[in-house]
Amino acid sequence: MGRLILSDAGHARVPAALLALASLLAALGLLLVGSGLKAAPPAPVVVLDLDGPVSPASADYAVRGIARAAKEGAQLIVLRMDTPGGLDTSMRAIIKAILASPVPVATYVAPSGARAASAGTFILYASHVAAMAPGTNLGAASPVAIGGGEPAGGAPAERKSGKDGRGGDSKDTMTRKSMNDAAAYIRSLAQLRGRNAEWGERAVREAVSLPATEARKLGVIDLVAADMNDLLRQIDGRRITVNGEVRTLATADAARTEVAPDWRTRLLAVIAHPSVALVLMMIGIYGLFFEFSNPGYVAPGVIGGISLLLALYALQLLPISYAGLALIALGVALMIAELFVPSFGALGIGGIVALAIGAVILVDTDVPGYGIPWTLIAGITASTAVFIATVGGLALKAQRRPVVSGREELVGSTGEVVKVEGRETWAHVHGELWKVASRTALVPGQRVRVVAVAGLELEVVPETVGARVEPAAG
Repeated sequence: MGRLILSDAGHARVPAALLALASLLAALGLLLVGSGLKAAPPAPVVVLDLDGPVSPASADYAVRGIARAAKEGAQLIVLRMDTPGGLDTSMRAIIKAILASPVPVATYVAPSGARAASAGTFILYASHVAAMAPGTNLGAASPVAIGGGEPAGGAPAERKSGKDGRGGDSKDTMTRKSMNDAAAYIRSLAQLRGRNAEWGERAVREAVSLPATEARKLGVIDLVAADMNDLLRQIDGRRITVNGEVRTLATADAARTEVAPDWRTRLLAVIAHPSVALVLMMIGIYGLFFEFSNPGYVAPGVIGGISLLLALYALQLLPISYAGLALIALGVALMIAELFVPSFGALGIGGIVALAIGAVILVDTDVPGYGIPWTLIAGITASTAVFIATVGGLALKAQRRPVVSGREELVGSTGEVVKVEGRETWAHVHGELWKVASRTALVPGQRVRVVAVAGLELEVVPETVGARVEPAAG
């Protein structure tokens, strides 16, 4: 009976021990799972800097940066911006990348004193989150009229032309088309992001601007943030729709990765500047000219070829006037022709004028940062004129210099008769033995002067007879 009790007690204690062990393991598992969930860091935030005019280089940097951030699994891309505006094609490339991005993009105008003017306003409107630092501004988004004219969409142009906007010339028509296209574009972006569409259209048509605080009150931007940490803290927990999918940001404690422009972007920013492109083109043209004029030097051809290819690459990225490019090419051709055609300076002067006019109208836009300085144009024109004058002077001097080699140089040279054999007479001229002919009889040892060259025979006269003769014609 005692064995049964012990046996029963023993059997009763085994399930209790197993239950306690199972409970301990479960608690430990929950603790581990909870600590693991807590330790999982949020996805990183990638920061890109758009500083300066919106250009082909900055567009390439922003587009590749957005694609890279999406590939690396970032939860947010912050485009920190300070721009006076830029090229329409580059702006639209950035906006297309933002609209197609699987990762939300927040544009942040910073630091204090920065601006998002012109193209920057469009980029701000296209972003999922629009933020500004205190002391910044945005707006003035009117498209710049090509050639520096007044925009045709506003009253100033109408007063200036005396027209009501319905019967203007072709330039007015093109400007109105550009204005209406830009207004429709910013309105569509505002409707897409739920921002103030009316003010956006005013920024295009009337070139109005706003500081950060007023932009927040009018619903142009989403928030004002003192710095990057403040921005990430304010948007933490914000729900954003990206490509039809709602996402919740967790940016308060997220790691931040700042992507600086790489060598490709920096190189593109240098060569895509209009002034640099013009200089590269001139170096390329003159390098190839020197190489073709003096084959075998190699270095001018290599440097000229590389420079010209870089210039052509830069020009296809820029808003170039083909009339200006043609004038530059014509000017260089005329100046080179001056070196070979005796035009008494007419070709050279015409080439210099064509080069200067072509350089002035080469870049077909008035966007800030894309003009070619007058000092550079004057420097290139003056240096080219000096070069043409110097080379032309040297060529003229070389033409007047006496001949020092070849058949022509023999005429006027002196020699000495060495032997006379019947009708054949031989003389030493320039250390060579030549067969000579003379209208007067010659004797060995007599000094003679060459008056003509006929094949392999020299026509000579005794040196004491007459003065130095001129080369015979033909």
